[in-house]
Amino acid sequence: MHRTFLLFPRSAIARRFHALLVGLWLAMASLPAFTQEAGNSSPLAALEHGLRPNLLPVGTPEPRWSLRERMAHHRVPGVAVAVIRDGRVAAAAGYGVLRADAGTPVDADTLFNVGSISKVVTAAVSLRLVAQGRLDLDTDINQVLRGWQLPAWRETPSAPVNLRMLMSHTAGLNVHGFPDYLPGEPTPTLLQTLEGLPPARTPAIRLQHPPGRLVDYSGGGTLIEQRMIEDVSGAPLEASARAEVFTPLGMARSTFRDPAEVERGNVAFAHDAEGRPVALPRGWQSFPQEAPAGLWTSAHDLGAFVGALIRSYQDRDDYLPHPLAIRMMTEVAPGNFGLGPRLEGAGEQRVFHHGGSNDSYHAWIEGYLETGDGLVILTNGENGWALRGEIRNALSDAFGHGVSPLLRTIALDAASARIADYAGHYLRDTQVPEDLRGPLADAFDDSAAALDIRFDGQALSVVLPDETGLLQPLAPNRFIAPTVFSTGYTFHRDAGDQVRGLTLSLGDGRAYYRRVPSH
Repeated sequence: MHRTFLLFPRSAIARRFHALLVGLWLAMASLPAFTQEAGNSSPLAALEHGLRPNLLPVGTPEPRWSLRERMAHHRVPGVAVAVIRDGRVAAAAGYGVLRADAGTPVDADTLFNVGSISKVVTAAVSLRLVAQGRLDLDTDINQVLRGWQLPAWRETPSAPVNLRMLMSHTAGLNVHGFPDYLPGEPTPTLLQTLEGLPPARTPAIRLQHPPGRLVDYSGGGTLIEQRMIEDVSGAPLEASARAEVFTPLGMARSTFRDPAEVERGNVAFAHDAEGRPVALPRGWQSFPQEAPAGLWTSAHDLGAFVGALIRSYQDRDDYLPHPLAIRMMTEVAPGNFGLGPRLEGAGEQRVFHHGGSNDSYHAWIEGYLETGDGLVILTNGENGWALRGEIRNALSDAFGHGVSPLLRTIALDAASARIADYAGHYLRDTQVPEDLRGPLADAFDDSAAALDIRFDGQALSVVLPDETGLLQPLAPNRFIAPTVFSTGYTFHRDAGDQVRGLTLSLGDGRAYYRRVPSH
């Protein structure tokens, strides 16, 4: 699990530097470089007064922040946003500046790295090749790969891995994600990363679970997908992406290569948690694992991509054949991934989405499959993960579909509610089918087969092998852990007045944990 810590300037010089940056961001963020493509009123108006947190105490007024003040609060110098309506980009805008110590504004065409959103674009490349008969979702990948083969799983050597598994993170592969590389550092080739050879900083990409049994998010699997694309096309990923995604959708700014290599200007610089430029002198890191994390794109371009996926799903565009678009947007058990994106909800709340995060860039895409709405959020600061959530809340509220509702915590008297009874040791009941766990199967893997609930005299916390999170009450027996994936905890007290277990929830996923004596 990943936790981000906010750092604050200690020296007087650092404090003065930070004050200057805040002033600059406030000035620049109030002057967006704006492109509106439909209608007379701005679909981005919610960013002027609609940002909010996910969780507030009952009775506390909603803050309704402006984007400008939250950029300053989170020390994120630059943001770009696009809104999709009816499957088309309705508006796209940039806010703030490319670099905190310079005045060049961000606009709708500014390039940002988008981290793991790259996986969804790579998935679109693969599906276009499937439509052309050059790839197949169900063929053993080792029948396609040339010059490199994935070793078999030792316990089930005859179990094949297919492209569907790679795209839905059900192949059983290792290597969740990849580190950034600073300017001047040697970067690995695709083959060096596959084999875990220097200068790669991750182990060789190998099976660690039986194929198809579990969901375990793997950037390593997407790198194998890249190898397959390159093997069948005989060209680098960039060429296939340009032929199958960028050119058909008019994404002229987008690239899987370093912007400096392809002479792209108007690039958002990388910034740390203080909002200071990093990765100098160039101003951004390298992301050599292209398919999992190497895409550079703009709000305008990525909005066009999200819109095309929506229209294909609705059978209003032949960018992807309708049957393939439906497969892309249907969960592959036991997880909540389709063929590329994450999925959740039903009816008007049916959405696909994916985030992207690395050291200095945090991004988000989301598409509402039935209504045709959607959004793109790009940021260039280490704290952008928090800001993008608040922006998503504002735009989701403006859409009015209730996809990201505000949750209210209650004031709970610990003694009267007897919440101390919930403290104890809990083991996951493995008799509950894996399919019911959904996103929990990845967020809470086998390392979290046990969890502890602790009571400090006032509040409860969940304790996991690498994470501790405060539980905030939603009801006398229901709690949420905002810092642990916003997971829910419902405690079960039986007719004998004994606490016998808890249900852990995340989105549509559920897992049951039995209370057992502490060791």
